[in-house]
Amino acid sequence: MRITNWRRGSAVVVLAALSLMLAACFFAPGKFTSDLKVGKDRSFSFAYTGEIYLLPLAEAAKKAQFSPSACYDDEMAERECTASELGEQKQTWESEQEDKRKSDAQAAQYMFGGINPSDPKAADEIADRLRRQAGWKRVDYLGNGKFDVDFAISGKLDHDFAFPSVERFPMTNAFVQLSVRADGTVRIDAPGYGPASSAMGAAGMMQGMAMKEDSAEARGAVADGTFSVTTDAPILANNTDEGPTASAAGKVLSWTINPRTPSAPTALLKLAP
Repeated sequence: MRITNWRRGSAVVVLAALSLMLAACFFAPGKFTSDLKVGKDRSFSFAYTGEIYLLPLAEAAKKAQFSPSACYDDEMAERECTASELGEQKQTWESEQEDKRKSDAQAAQYMFGGINPSDPKAADEIADRLRRQAGWKRVDYLGNGKFDVDFAISGKLDHDFAFPSVERFPMTNAFVQLSVRADGTVRIDAPGYGPASSAMGAAGMMQGMAMKEDSAEARGAVADGTFSVTTDAPILANNTDEGPTASAAGKVLSWTINPRTPSAPTALLKLAP
C-alpha cells in the first residue's frame, strides 16, 4: 500500500512538473529596451533594461475563488442548492485546492532549484541569485511576479549565448539566443520577443497559457519594447521591416516589440575567420 501511494504521489508531482513546463512557467518581458552589439571580430555585448515577469510568482499571487456547482432534483432539473450541499462542495473544493497546492509546490521546487514560488520569500531568493550572476547590475522586485532589472554583459563569441538564465534553474525560456556555427556565421533569435502565434514565439505562447484572461497581472505582463542589433559584420539575413540602417558603429537592425509584432526577431551574420 505504501509503495502504491508513493507511486501515485510521484506521478502527481511528475504531471505537475510537466504541466509547469507546458504551461509556461518561466519568464516574459514587460516594458523594456534591449540592445545587442556584434563585431565581425566576434566581440559582442548585450543589454536588457526594464521589466521581467516570472510567471510562477504572478500565478502564486493570485487567489483561487470557490464557485459552487449547480444542484439538480431527481428529474435532473436544476434547483437551488441547500446550505449543506454548498458546505460539502466547498469542503471538497478546499481539499482539492490543498492537494493541488502541495503537488504544484513540489513540482515548482524541482523546476526552480528548490524555490517554492508560493513562499513569500521566493522573489527575494530569486533576486539574490540573479544579483550573484555576472551581468545583473540591478534586480528589484516590484511584486506580483514583476522584476525591474538592468543587465549588461560583454564577451567573445566563441560559444553560444542565451538570456536570461538563472543559477540552479534546470531550464528557462530564452528572450535572446546567439548560436555560433562552424562556418563562421552566428544566428540571432529572439523567441522571447515574438508573438504567441509565431513558431519562435515561445515566451508569448507560454505567457498566454500561464496567465489567464481574467487576471489583472496577465493584462500587465505584455511585451512592450525595442530590440536592436548593431554590427560591422555582413548581414546575410534578417526579418526587419525596413532592413539595416547606417550608424557610426556599423549597421543597425531594429524591431518594435508589442502584441502586434508579426514574428520573433531573427538575423544571420557572417563573422571573421
